[in-house]
Amino acid sequence: MTPTPVSLERILDEIAACRACAGELPHEPRPVVRVFPQTRLLICGQAPGRRVHESGMPFTDPSGDRLRQWMGVDGETFYGDRRIGVAAMAFCFPGTDPKGGDYPPPPRCAELWRKRLLGALPNVELTLLVGWHAQVWALGDQAKANMTDTVRAWREYLPRYLPLPHPSWRNTAWLKKNPWFEDEVTPWLRGEVAAILHP
Repeated sequence: MTPTPVSLERILDEIAACRACAGELPHEPRPVVRVFPQTRLLICGQAPGRRVHESGMPFTDPSGDRLRQWMGVDGETFYGDRRIGVAAMAFCFPGTDPKGGDYPPPPRCAELWRKRLLGALPNVELTLLVGWHAQVWALGDQAKANMTDTVRAWREYLPRYLPLPHPSWRNTAWLKKNPWFEDEVTPWLRGEVAAILHP
């Protein structure tokens, strides 16, 4: 028997109420996800950072500034156009690792929500896989040995996926070491975003 489809609104309500990781996080869970029935471009990052946890809005940090630059959109478009959606691998801030950076996204979140949420977004044309965790989950065996090789092979995953490095300041050295990314990938991305938003 085929299960009855669940509306996106109901899934988002359930995600907002989720407390599955409450005993494991160093703070009260605050799921951050921003998608709509009209979403055609989906941004799949890793997990919210501390600033996003505090604001309740995705990419309200320097990583978001760099991502919007890559996409060729301003903040008003990024947050105001419902054709752009954001749903990370984990919806809650996982906490800060004392060794530096944030903890990786706990896999439980994707196991609980990802397939159901994506199933309720039938209009998505392109998904930006931001960072290694998102790439491995979506691409499976088609992912290369590491993030750099996966992003370098970006044309192999079109038109459904575009793998990207994380736009964190921690990857500034990576961007300098791999100038082909901003020479080849970001111009293509800007063109595709423009085509989606201004067909």
